[in-house]
Amino acid sequence: MKMKNLRWWVIALIALATVINYIDRQALSVLWPDIVEDLFPDKSALERKQIYATISVVFVFSYAFGQAIFGKIFDWVGTRIGFVLSIGVWSIATALHAFAQGIVSFSIFRAILGVAEAGNWPGATKSNADWFPTKERALAQGIFNSGAAIGGIISIPLIAALTIYFSWQMVFVLIGVVGLLWLIPWIILVKAPPKTHPWITDEEREYILTGQRPVTEDDSEEYEEYNPSTGELLSRKESWGVIIASAAIDPIWWLFVFWIPIYLNEVYAMDVKSIGIYGWVPYVGAMFGAWFGGLLAQNRLSAGWDTNKTRKLVITLGCLIMLPALLAMANPGGPTTAVIIMAIILFGFQTAIGNVQTLPSDLLGKKTVGTLSGFSGMAAKLGAVGLTSLVPILTADGNYTPAFVIGASLAVIAMLAVWVLIPKVEPLKSNK
Repeated sequence: MKMKNLRWWVIALIALATVINYIDRQALSVLWPDIVEDLFPDKSALERKQIYATISVVFVFSYAFGQAIFGKIFDWVGTRIGFVLSIGVWSIATALHAFAQGIVSFSIFRAILGVAEAGNWPGATKSNADWFPTKERALAQGIFNSGAAIGGIISIPLIAALTIYFSWQMVFVLIGVVGLLWLIPWIILVKAPPKTHPWITDEEREYILTGQRPVTEDDSEEYEEYNPSTGELLSRKESWGVIIASAAIDPIWWLFVFWIPIYLNEVYAMDVKSIGIYGWVPYVGAMFGAWFGGLLAQNRLSAGWDTNKTRKLVITLGCLIMLPALLAMANPGGPTTAVIIMAIILFGFQTAIGNVQTLPSDLLGKKTVGTLSGFSGMAAKLGAVGLTSLVPILTADGNYTPAFVIGASLAVIAMLAVWVLIPKVEPLKSNK
């Protein structure tokens, strides 16, 4: 049996995994108003916020180290088995949330969830490098990243609706089962990489494999994949450009992933059902931003731009979109205006992030893409830990302006890291 456009089926499945990933991680923030009433009825508003922040920090710490761990795992065992391990464990961890009784048990289950969910990103980046020619990678990454946005759009109203019929404990069990069901089509479809997959057409195999040399200004040079040791990889300033850019830009996303429901609850006194009405809007902007960033990069590469010019344009554009919108959140007015401004911020974020995440495959060979992606993902999540830990302190009086100002400064740092530390986005060569 032969399947046309098999690579797009693969990325569609990964995007669906990302949708499930975000439903699972968003469940806690959406259900939190009900959880605290059940488990922490005697705590003050500030104490409840601090408990939520502590649990969230545990999740992101675990997620950070999970990125590095799973980056190596995907390079060792490949994407097929890597995704089975990642989504299988995180789905079970999600269901275990139903048995949490306090801050310790929630933290344990969030830690397991964080380590396992982290595999989704290095796995997707490695799949992108395996299955797509260079000119399509940003679009493929955008489709994958749009899964995070679609998960955000779906998760908040879906989980709010489920609370009408089920307890918060049963909601965790149901969404955990969905992840386990995803494993069935993945195991069936992704039998092997494109070079040896029995279902791929000869035309698609040739198109993928011959198109995987990154586009450079001088296309006449002989190209050889660069797969450095971990030590050598970390000695290159370009690697640190990817790592620092990721560490700066990613906390902006997590600021909204963790705090949109809490922000709407605290600033506008919304309950779970009201959050379900408003909370999904920012993710619509994220979804369109993911598509826009990918399509813009593909358009520029098809028009003859090299990889360096294309990546830097799209990353810079995304950061410049975020910058004024983050500052505007200092005084957004009513809830409708606030969620629309958030949508603009997440549009800019997703415009940039798909191209940031594509940088490892632009710079390195396929055997080390997962490693650099894992390190940059770990740095990104450690940055998110820092900002998440600060939010309860910064917003103790209900004013979220300091958090948004920090977010704006991080967008500037991300731009500078790419421009200064990666003089040219092109395949690296050994210094030896």
